[in-house]
Amino acid sequence: MPQTVKGVVAMAKGEPVTVTDIVIPDPGPGEAVVAIQACGVCHTDLHYREGGINDEFPFLLGHEAAGTVESVGEGVTDVAVGDYVILNWRAVCGQCRSCAKGKPQYCFATHNATQKMTLADGTELSPALGIGAFCEKTLVAAGQCTKVDEAAPPEVAGLLGCGVMAGIGAAMNTGNVGRGDTVAVFGCGGVGNAALEGARLAGARTIIAVDIDDQKLEWAKDFGATHTVNSSQVDAVEAIRELTDGNGVDVAIEAVGLPQTYEQAFYARDLAGTVVLVGVPNPEMKVELPFIEIFGRGGALKSSWYGDCLPSRDFPMLIDLYLQGRLNLGGFVSETIDLDAVEEAFHKMHNGEVLRSVVTL
Repeated sequence: MPQTVKGVVAMAKGEPVTVTDIVIPDPGPGEAVVAIQACGVCHTDLHYREGGINDEFPFLLGHEAAGTVESVGEGVTDVAVGDYVILNWRAVCGQCRSCAKGKPQYCFATHNATQKMTLADGTELSPALGIGAFCEKTLVAAGQCTKVDEAAPPEVAGLLGCGVMAGIGAAMNTGNVGRGDTVAVFGCGGVGNAALEGARLAGARTIIAVDIDDQKLEWAKDFGATHTVNSSQVDAVEAIRELTDGNGVDVAIEAVGLPQTYEQAFYARDLAGTVVLVGVPNPEMKVELPFIEIFGRGGALKSSWYGDCLPSRDFPMLIDLYLQGRLNLGGFVSETIDLDAVEEAFHKMHNGEVLRSVVTL
């Protein structure tokens, strides 16, 4: 029968979030109920609260999470009760033209749970990215659950559910960073630092962190940056060229989502180099580049959505690297908090005081 649990809800655009009762239905066919153990506070949740995603209020926030499968619905075979899982927001369909071509990481028909979670009065909730994990329990499509080694603490494992995976994947999957490559990452928040970590894991020899905040640049050193550039003090493009024998980098990763930093990334790459956009722009932004430069420089301009990840492939592998001491997931956790501290965590995140606040339950 349905359960009532506590969760964090954004009731209206720009209003402070509230902790309130959430009704979780029993899982239907293809669905699972997951008891949440930890959930990171991501910029996307703040975008939902500010109405920057859509206006389908009220939102049940939270999506960067790990927990234990409590129950499953009819037909679920990939996960079972008791499995320790990381939640993902792109459960692949297995049938669309991308999946049929053997590229499920680009699935065009990802899906979420069919049933709705509600407030106590029956008002239907819109779960953030189809998850809604600032909650003691949540209902998801079973394909959104990826089983991983339970030796990894949930406060670090859950971070792979969004921001850290997006950054690591931008370097390793989208950018195809290889051994001996040179890399620059513009923006050293959670996603940017994860991109630095991904470049390090891939074997890059020169990894340049670019930001306007000295504190963030110090954090970047913990995630593989071999050099740092404060772009509020020097010309970032020139500084990057000086660090790469005048050539520019093999892969430039933009993790901010601003036209200005995208243009810097474009000009900071070597001939035939790659630009990867993983920062999320707003719909009004435009980039203007000389057409002859796009042609003359060659290479590739690529966008990275969720780090072009395949959760069933990437989550277990990255958890194994963490358990081997080769992936610094713990470095992303600035603090652990309770459900009632999410609003304060938004302020800290907005002010650049933390990499990740993580709700633990």
